[in-house]
Amino acid sequence: MNPQSTLPPTPAALPRTGARNGAGRRGKGRRSEVGLFTGLGHVALAVWAVIVIVPILWTFLASFKNTTEIFSSPWTLPGELRWENYARAWTKANVGRYFLNSVIVVGISTFGTMLFGSMAAYVLARYKFWGNRVIYYLFVSGLAFPVFLALVPLFFVVKNLGLLNTHTGLVLVYIAYSLPFTIFFLAAFFKTLPSSVAEAGIIDGCSHTRLFFQVMLPLAKPGLISLTIFNVIGQWAQYQLPLVLLSNAKDKWVLTQGIADISVNAGYEADWSGLFAALTIAILPMIIVYAIFQRQIQSGLTSGAVK
Repeated sequence: MNPQSTLPPTPAALPRTGARNGAGRRGKGRRSEVGLFTGLGHVALAVWAVIVIVPILWTFLASFKNTTEIFSSPWTLPGELRWENYARAWTKANVGRYFLNSVIVVGISTFGTMLFGSMAAYVLARYKFWGNRVIYYLFVSGLAFPVFLALVPLFFVVKNLGLLNTHTGLVLVYIAYSLPFTIFFLAAFFKTLPSSVAEAGIIDGCSHTRLFFQVMLPLAKPGLISLTIFNVIGQWAQYQLPLVLLSNAKDKWVLTQGIADISVNAGYEADWSGLFAALTIAILPMIIVYAIFQRQIQSGLTSGAVK
């Protein structure tokens, strides 16, 4: 047996062992804290999922019931699939017209928002000129301005332009309403794009316009897709602006106005099944759009941080 193996540990070895033990205990403590917060996060997400999914699922099931089933057995499956509820909501309640109006308004306004927002964000992010930061912060300050505070002056501005009770006026307001967030997000995204690509395009003879549309805009495709989906969902669910700007043009109402009108009439006509069918028609398109483009939205939100 080696005689040195029976000797007590040297004083220099004791602190190192204690340090390792202390570091191990601290590491275990951090892992336990991380595990605790992870578990609490999972619980919070589960509760939030229940809060969101249950009302949507209940609305979808109620759209196939009649009024008696809705009030007598609200948590049971419908006795049969009553597709006539959807047909009645689509035709009698004019949901078809409101749906088409929403598609037209949201489609044109989203296109305009992404076109003007991407152009402004690109210039503010890639070009240095006097007043650059001032213009950028003026756009960003729109994020902190509540929409309802501007409804009265906005009403008179649109009225003086002769665009009250028209889809054109609503589209222009939607674009202005959506530009602050679009520019804020895309400006940060354009800053992450490599400058070498832009310099190569300039050397090859690209004009600034051609460089933007043919080189830089395709590189920003993930961010553009994410912002497009967010703008579509936000404008589709907008109620305050069309309520003020389209109040006297019922044939030009969008879907949110139509749903509100149906909910009021449902209390008098007792057509609750038609109301829930109309709500389902309004909700399903956005769920389908988000489900289809979910991966693109996630990649767009994270690609700017990874580059």
